[in-house]
Amino acid sequence: MKFSDFDIKMRVYETAHDYCVIPGVYMAARIDGRSFTRLTKEVYQFESPYDIRFRDYMVATVEHLMQCGFRVIYGYTQSDEISLLFHLDETAFGRKTRKFNSILAGEASAKFSLLLGGAASFDCRISVLPNKELVVNYFRWRYEDACRNALNAHCYWLLRRNGKTVAEANSLLLGMGVKDKNELLYQYGMNFNDVPSWQKSGIGLYWEQYEKVCENVITGQTTVPRRRIKVDDDLPLKDQYNLFIANLLDNGGSAAY
Repeated sequence: MKFSDFDIKMRVYETAHDYCVIPGVYMAARIDGRSFTRLTKEVYQFESPYDIRFRDYMVATVEHLMQCGFRVIYGYTQSDEISLLFHLDETAFGRKTRKFNSILAGEASAKFSLLLGGAASFDCRISVLPNKELVVNYFRWRYEDACRNALNAHCYWLLRRNGKTVAEANSLLLGMGVKDKNELLYQYGMNFNDVPSWQKSGIGLYWEQYEKVCENVITGQTTVPRRRIKVDDDLPLKDQYNLFIANLLDNGGSAAY
């Protein structure tokens, strides 16, 4: 059998289940750290509940993903996860989700491992979002998850630092509502409102325009328009965050709020 015929015959087995996202709908990728609880608490012993070095590694990984060949208009990270919003007209790899998932997981794993100085891995999944409202809802969902995680984490580690065992801390928090968790923190002299915004709301990354100063041999000093990634660790709150995401979509990836 000629190679060309052999190639055609066998390639169908690896592409038979390819799914391509149809044009005209948004795609968002969620990239999660694999076994990061063990990685951060046992192997590398990052500070709990939040570690600035770990935060910076996640931000640098998002920046890398926004510049590795895809048209990403917004990146968001909280805890050990990253969400990326692609331009509506993104056509890379024929919009095959298999390619997006494998490449983004690989790129995130490679970048974070280099920063960490050891092996770390991520998985990836694609959400298909047919309209702007669902895009806003997706990112508000991850934003709310960040806030919930922050409250739980601060309560848990406050109890652990005050002598509670793992089982005791978990038992005390089981079934406890948001109001009661805030009260718990307050009893120990901590106000959740004073927790840094990046812990409660996550961190957003998006493109911004700026004027770069250049030297022109004929006209002298001049400026040229350029764009760069802005890291925003003080995102708008709640419904204002919805408007922020909606503005990003309306302005093609440029923030306005």
